Amino acid sequence: MLNKQLFILAHEIRHSGFYSDHQRLVKCQWRPYKELKEEQEKQLSHMITFCYENVPYYHDLFKSLKLQPKDLNSIEDLEKLPILTKDIIKQHWEEFKPVNLSEIKYYNPATGGTTGTPFTYRLSQHDRFLSGALLYRGWGYGGYKLGDRMVFIAGSSLGFDTKSRLATFIQEKIRNLKKISSFDMGEDEMREYVRTINAFKPKFIRGYASSIHFFAKWIEENDLGIHSPIAVFTTSDNLFPYMRTKISEVFGCEVYDGYGLNDGGISAYECSEHAGLHIDTERSVMEVVDKENHQMDCGRGQILATSLQNYAMPFIRYTSGDDGNIIDDVCGCGRGYRLLKEIVGRTTDVLFTPEGKNIHGWFFLYIFWDYGKGIKEYQVIQKTLKKIVVKIVPEDGFDEKQLDLIREIVKKRSPGWDIEFKYIDKIERTGAGKYKFIINEVLHV
Repeated sequence: MLNKQLFILAHEIRHSGFYSDHQRLVKCQWRPYKELKEEQEKQLSHMITFCYENVPYYHDLFKSLKLQPKDLNSIEDLEKLPILTKDIIKQHWEEFKPVNLSEIKYYNPATGGTTGTPFTYRLSQHDRFLSGALLYRGWGYGGYKLGDRMVFIAGSSLGFDTKSRLATFIQEKIRNLKKISSFDMGEDEMREYVRTINAFKPKFIRGYASSIHFFAKWIEENDLGIHSPIAVFTTSDNLFPYMRTKISEVFGCEVYDGYGLNDGGISAYECSEHAGLHIDTERSVMEVVDKENHQMDCGRGQILATSLQNYAMPFIRYTSGDDGNIIDDVCGCGRGYRLLKEIVGRTTDVLFTPEGKNIHGWFFLYIFWDYGKGIKEYQVIQKTLKKIVVKIVPEDGFDEKQLDLIREIVKKRSPGWDIEFKYIDKIERTGAGKYKFIINEVLHV
């Protein structure tokens, strides 16, 4: 009980409506889809009007298309609008500022998405905490309750926005969790992780799917005993069936997958039926569209997101490059949300070091977030155990000196890596127009 109270208090101090939002959302999960969609479209209408009246980019766009807010009241009406990309947002950055931005409390997070290219945006305080409430509700599908003990196996995207050890310690205590790094997965580190988990005895474990799978395989190969939590929650990269099976066998529990597109407001979580991921309706509209950008009720297509709550920087029909497989089915659990069968295109390779460590590819993503000014795109390729090639597409503002800092950071993680930077005009795409920003050509160590 004390852990729950501290957990709620920590969130309420930063946003006073957090707990009431969470309680409301927990009740909403059992409403029929018809009601959920009606509420969703009411909020969509409100957001469209806000954008027309307050966001220069959308005001000009609607005018050019001869559209008024009254013409965009339903989810189906969104097809009247073009798809929004990161490049468009960057080109029209000033025009995406609401005229009343000074009245809105907001943060400036960054995301890399499927491509790994750093992208900064504005996220309102209300929307940020709403995303947290939805996350906790989604974990609740697997039995989680606010304040339950948890271990994170991940990089900084699932950690804290601070580098202070004291601040991290305090937040871990308040949130009743421990964080272990997917960027340091050598023999010594993983043995320490096993000791940490066995001593802390978390009710739940959460992290990158590829990192938890790698950890599970290592535990099995070394014949080590590991504490069995109630469930494991995976996120960020694809959870393939063989990965789910291995994680479940080693940790002795069910595995629940999740999907989030924070800049677009999308979230979806798996329940105990494992029939697909329930698509949340309270924070965004998710569309899955075909090659002609028409909405699909069933099948694989491009995922688009429309913000319903982020008034600091609303995105309408925004694409991050992910594809999803939506299914026209009703889950046996009784929840009314539509189902996303799978996400396509979020796999990130694990990299190997000569020192025997295994590092999640997002290690580089975070480096380029912080030190990637003037780098339009990049691709990290592990050629051999010691050779790392980084292809770079430079643009205005690029300073070659920052590569020395990147090399220094990488060397601290692995002194044995030889880093080579190559300047190129463009990164090769697949037939679907995408590229992997992390590639490991070393099959094993």
